[in-house]
Amino acid sequence: MSDPAPTGITIEQALGQASAHWNAGQADQAERLCQHVLAIWPGQSDAHHLLGLMAHAYGNLDNAIDHLRRASQAPRVQAIYLSNLGEMCRQKGLLVEAEEAARRAVTMDATMVAGWNNLGIILQEEGKLDDSLSCLERVVSLQPNYAEAHNNLGNTLKRLGRLDQARWHYARALELAPGYAEALSNMSHLLNDLGDLDQAMTFARRAIDANPRLSDAYINAAAVEVARDRYTEALRWIDALLSFAPLHVGALGVRATALRQLGRLEEALAEARRAAAAAPNDGEIQNISGEVLQAQNKLPEALAAFDRAALSTGFAPEKALVNRGIALMEQGHKGDAEVVFENILAHNPRSVPAWFNFADLHRFRPGDPRITAMEALLAPGGIEGRADRTALHFALGKAWLDVGNPERAFAHLDDGNRRKRASFSYDATATDRWIDEIIAAFPAERFQHPRAGISGSDLAVFVVGMPRSGTTLVEQILASHPDIFGAGEMSALQVAVNTAGLYPASAAKFSVEEEAALGAQYLEAIRPLALQHRRVVDKMPSNFLFAGLIHRILPDARIIHVRRDPVDTCLSCYTKLFTREQQFAYDQTELGRFYRSYDRLLDHWRTVLPADRFIEVRYEDIVGDIERQSRRMLAFCGLDWDPACLDFHHTARIIRTASLNQVRQPLHADSIGRWRPYAQYLAPLLDALGISAAPAVETIVSDVPKVRAKRGPRLVAG
Repeated sequence: MSDPAPTGITIEQALGQASAHWNAGQADQAERLCQHVLAIWPGQSDAHHLLGLMAHAYGNLDNAIDHLRRASQAPRVQAIYLSNLGEMCRQKGLLVEAEEAARRAVTMDATMVAGWNNLGIILQEEGKLDDSLSCLERVVSLQPNYAEAHNNLGNTLKRLGRLDQARWHYARALELAPGYAEALSNMSHLLNDLGDLDQAMTFARRAIDANPRLSDAYINAAAVEVARDRYTEALRWIDALLSFAPLHVGALGVRATALRQLGRLEEALAEARRAAAAAPNDGEIQNISGEVLQAQNKLPEALAAFDRAALSTGFAPEKALVNRGIALMEQGHKGDAEVVFENILAHNPRSVPAWFNFADLHRFRPGDPRITAMEALLAPGGIEGRADRTALHFALGKAWLDVGNPERAFAHLDDGNRRKRASFSYDATATDRWIDEIIAAFPAERFQHPRAGISGSDLAVFVVGMPRSGTTLVEQILASHPDIFGAGEMSALQVAVNTAGLYPASAAKFSVEEEAALGAQYLEAIRPLALQHRRVVDKMPSNFLFAGLIHRILPDARIIHVRRDPVDTCLSCYTKLFTREQQFAYDQTELGRFYRSYDRLLDHWRTVLPADRFIEVRYEDIVGDIERQSRRMLAFCGLDWDPACLDFHHTARIIRTASLNQVRQPLHADSIGRWRPYAQYLAPLLDALGISAAPAVETIVSDVPKVRAKRGPRLVAG
């Protein structure tokens, strides 16, 4: 049994002994002495402060804050108590109270380095970056060899976009303290932003080695894998973190994001809800929840989550407004979305996500001051982050094309594409071989073998083709029919294929039973979407890679291949920074080479797939006679004609592709032969495609020459 609290000692002696016991690791004795003091003097600030520190050390943040609040109510409270209250409130997310306490602390003692440091961190998290910078620069001036201050100053500079300066301060922190895990982790985060992914991963691993329980290091390692589009690997880092911190809010948020990218939306929503339950006022978690709900087409719930995020502090409100603008774009509310982005830019003219989305919506005119504003962000002292600079180059490329200055447009597009291409590894030769392997895995004789007997596979309609070839337009036309649901770009087929093994080697060996299981798995994913509809359109363009497998696993599914002039298609790809990774698209030679591989594969599908399950539609033919081509596609899908298909641009539905703004407009021929005025900027692409830049009327809707003769008869089938 523990000894009772001592008697016959003064309050000063009891507090001195309590501090000694706490410093010696004897928490029980320290707590008894503090409670003894409070029994005599209920508001004694020193006892409350020490109990608060003890509660914090044992993970009871609410109890710690309660004690620090009581300590801070004393008439002659010490400045350090207020500073500690500010730090604990920051950890709890109570940033307004945290700032108030921290400011009181430095007002009382302007020489207190820890106080200015705490205030600088609080202001940083509130998004008050200039004030944060001033505080942390003061800390460094007061104590130049304070490694933590250099680390914190680096964080503020990074958020201000001053990446070179941030890097210097992280490096200085590591000079002063080579094993400083937090600085190692922050350097990883910075290097990720700069596009140096290998070094970013090295620093994340070093941080974990220095402190195996540093949560941010695991999150930054996962962020590197996300930057590489390796979401499964990102989940491994997050799961390692959750193994010792199962309710870590940031980890749950990253896990939800990775699962969303993998198309595992129900799991993603479950993780987002776990995080939101643990931290209901965390704006970043509300944004992540909204993004998952948005991916599930639950727009009212998504917008409500974004609204909650907008009421939080720090950087989450700006992100919430950007997300709201994107949601409005996807629903076709172009004007409302443009207003949202303009409002963001009025308050934060350095918001690259707002500029990028605004540029996609806006039609620029000569002399538009917004172009000058974006150009300024690329000048010295402007935006330094790799991804942000890349996005600005694409936005400016579009703007200069709008105003009719292709020279300046392609200077930006070439720079943006180079930057994007440098951020990942892509092997064009390996891709060519992979296409050959797909062709070899599906020889003509394979389609003579018995197929999977899947009931209801006529529910599925696949719209495939190169990105920017007109697949979104075709889906929008079909989805305007009352019996067709347009599901957008679904990942369900790719997920099913990936779970079955390495494609195409695994697919070449599938038994009929395995094919049937894959088909059933896919239908299970799309049936909930169908409701009263007879057909569900899956418009993932890259499903052209699986056309032969689709016919094996879903014998009654229809495949519509959309074709467009190859140079127009590739130019349109080259001018877009894709949300989904299209790694072949950011170098003109690689882009042309990929197009020819795609073309070779479609030659094969055209030869081996039956005309009642596979047809091709030209974008140019749709523009020339939309009714004829729409009737043809509906007949192919086994449906009667409906004139609503001609008014596709009025159809209210969510669209999430790079063409979401164009497809809301009536058809016009402006995009046919679009590439010819820009031929001088497309020499590597034209060389790779084997197409001459010389004017030729008959080639305005040309194909790659080697296959032109093959395509004519099949295009009028169906």
